[in-house]
Amino acid sequence: MSATSLPPPLIDCHNHVGADLLFYLHGDFPYAQHLVAMHDQGRALGIDRWIVFPFVMHAALDLSTFMTSGEIREGPGRLHDVPYAFENRRLLREINTLFPEEGKRMLPFVMADPMRNTAAQAVELRKLHQEHRIYGIKMQTTILQADIKHLRDSGRVFVELAEEWDLPFLIHSSVAESDPWAQASDILDIAEENPRVRFCLAHSCRYDKECLDRVNELPNTWFDCSAHCIHCEGAVQDLPYIAPRARRFDTDYSDPARVIADLAAAYPRKFMWGSDSPYYSYAAEINGQVVRLISTYEREVAALKANPASVVSRISGTNTLEYLKLTHESLLS
Repeated sequence: MSATSLPPPLIDCHNHVGADLLFYLHGDFPYAQHLVAMHDQGRALGIDRWIVFPFVMHAALDLSTFMTSGEIREGPGRLHDVPYAFENRRLLREINTLFPEEGKRMLPFVMADPMRNTAAQAVELRKLHQEHRIYGIKMQTTILQADIKHLRDSGRVFVELAEEWDLPFLIHSSVAESDPWAQASDILDIAEENPRVRFCLAHSCRYDKECLDRVNELPNTWFDCSAHCIHCEGAVQDLPYIAPRARRFDTDYSDPARVIADLAAAYPRKFMWGSDSPYYSYAAEINGQVVRLISTYEREVAALKANPASVVSRISGTNTLEYLKLTHESLLS
């Protein structure tokens, strides 16, 4: 059987590898994931490839505040002058030098901070791009408190790099009023302004139908369903990080597999499956209350595989390959 006649490999398009000092020092969960552990667990569940990137917090922020206030600021407690210079290189070394057998199945994205010392970040990224295979650029601006709209000014250099290298963005998205830093509508505006650059909005745009419909309309945008099961729980409980019912995509959120089926039917070419490992679970104390949203890798994969093979192949293979501009053969080689 030829490579072209085989179904595309099952790709998990959203995974963090490494450690997050903010979550660890502030007492939140999760705060780490080892590449080999992720690989071995995923392979046992049938995953073939992973898009991976570092955790969110970077060493160019003041670590001395993490244990106490959790405040995000630059200051004397930083370990590095350039955001993600250490974290990106650390991840690529783990993939290419420490664990090359597992690393062959990884599709590394680099992380970027669109607000802080962006020119120096670009210098470091150019060095990495010359040395290693890089498949995209990841941003999580909510935790960094760095407005995604900085991609129009201080972070414009990353848009220019993405266009020059023909690499896509994968961006954490939000619709909550309390989160001005990663609004899905802002990401979509930026994508519309940059038609030669590809964008993926993470977390199903929190099931905001207006945003999902706009993803479907724009030729250069996709969305992923990362942390799907706890987002479904959030919808059932009408939690504030999910789009309100008046704007919410209509489906049965008590059944995560049904939600995947309905999203795949409504947005057949724009929906990509990803687990958000290890952030398919989240636990923290917020305003004196412990918040626990807990899922498992097994549960995320089970919700995917409850669907017909053609749907699984499309949303965890075909669509992701189109987003990455990769062929089946090039990925397998």
